[in-house]
Amino acid sequence: MIYTEFAKFYDDLFDATLYERWAAYVVRQARITGKENNELKILDLACGTGRLAIKLAQMGFQVTGADLSEDMLTIAEQRSREPNVEVPFIQTDMRSMDGLDQYDIITCFDDSLNYLVDQTDLQATFKAVNAHLNSRGQFMLDMITPYQVTEVYPGYMYNYRSEDAAFMWTSYEGDFAPMAVEHELNFFQYNEDKDAYDAYNEIHRERAYEHEEIDKMLDQAGFSGTTPRTDFGEKPFTDETKRWFFSTHKN
Repeated sequence: MIYTEFAKFYDDLFDATLYERWAAYVVRQARITGKENNELKILDLACGTGRLAIKLAQMGFQVTGADLSEDMLTIAEQRSREPNVEVPFIQTDMRSMDGLDQYDIITCFDDSLNYLVDQTDLQATFKAVNAHLNSRGQFMLDMITPYQVTEVYPGYMYNYRSEDAAFMWTSYEGDFAPMAVEHELNFFQYNEDKDAYDAYNEIHRERAYEHEEIDKMLDQAGFSGTTPRTDFGEKPFTDETKRWFFSTHKN
């Protein structure tokens, strides 16, 4: 999924404290390796504007960020200058991960994998991740659940306004895939030269997968020891939750 104008609004719309929880989850799972942070190479796949990648770099990990969106990566690269950390940001398609190295840990959070509405694309991504992990490397991911897509999202609305911008988000049930949702995003950005607002519109499509499907695809991609959890890994697995977390390792 390529974010265009959305990239400019992304950081204003999302709760920054969530990145603290994603980082804490990575740290807990990374301890399984028995290595120090600075000994581990991490790829943050679908890194967006780089918040998590930079946070992990500040914690001593060797981090690379990758995303399909050039707009997101531009913001990420600019952000990395402020804390003065070295985080390479690479544009790539997660289904192939061309141009990327081998890593000890690969993460993919914030329901990025739910944008792969074709199951063959999700399977290809799992295989690409496996191919770019070192022996016994870890894959940490989250995905929104069927409960979130079928019970929470249909009819969901969110509005945001600042001094010079406004944003409206409406979600509808999708008919393009099983357990699908379509998000209509409308942005209004004040243009000082025109003394008027520029309007933008984007449609984002996501789908959910049953946890049995996810487990099976991970197994087929060469992973084992998959552990599903909820609440950023802090609570046991349950069906009626908005997001599942999975930690698994390369065979």
